[in-house]
Amino acid sequence: MMWKGKIAVITGASSGIGAIMAQQLAARGAVPVLMARSEEKLDAVAATLGSSEYGKYTLDVTSTGQVMEVMGRVIERYGRIDILINNAGYGVFDAFVTASLEEIDNMMDVNYMGTVRCTKAVLPHMLKAGSGHIVNIASMAGKIGSAKSSGYTATKHAVLGFTNCLRQELVGTGVYLSAINPGPIDTPFFDKADPSGNYVKNVKWFMLKPERVASKVLHAIEKRIPEVDMPFVAGLGVKMFQLFPRFFDKVASGMLNKK
Repeated sequence: MMWKGKIAVITGASSGIGAIMAQQLAARGAVPVLMARSEEKLDAVAATLGSSEYGKYTLDVTSTGQVMEVMGRVIERYGRIDILINNAGYGVFDAFVTASLEEIDNMMDVNYMGTVRCTKAVLPHMLKAGSGHIVNIASMAGKIGSAKSSGYTATKHAVLGFTNCLRQELVGTGVYLSAINPGPIDTPFFDKADPSGNYVKNVKWFMLKPERVASKVLHAIEKRIPEVDMPFVAGLGVKMFQLFPRFFDKVASGMLNKK
């Protein structure tokens, strides 16, 4: 019953876990509000929601003006936003010495600043209402670095740092904040991140199913869980890295550096 009628905004909802979260939210009786740059892809996702109520808005999270305007339209239409899932993001794997500075800058603009912009637009309304839940989709990459992902990993470190600080500011306000840190997920993310397919081939056995990740996100909202690391073995790896960073580098580099 907690989901019935909840207004849940999802950025990056045109594919992957964003699309699946929309389906799972709709099945629970919530009102998913889909946001992404491609209207055509959003239409395709909306078609999978059947007769469920939903919203649909084209949005480029790199535009501050557009973020403020679109979130304002959602609040005007529904009167509130109960849940904000900052899911928009992408990655490109490349050695730092050959990586494009423009691409690194763009990843930071989308993955980190996109999260900041959307949160900035929605949080004041949640604080005024004294309720709400914000979910930032980060990554295990934000905790453990690996070769050929310096640009992408830096964005997720930034998302986690932002999330951890803001969570402290929200104590006692009625607004909750969760960070979700998945390992590699079997989604179209890798069409751009790994066009050769070599990385996907090497870690296929380890990849998470998007349905599982989406379910974990909804569980974190239900239980107000501040942070989720997945899969479990990756969470253990993070603890090992924090306790024995140099030893972990030597032991795990062969597994992590498969791009």
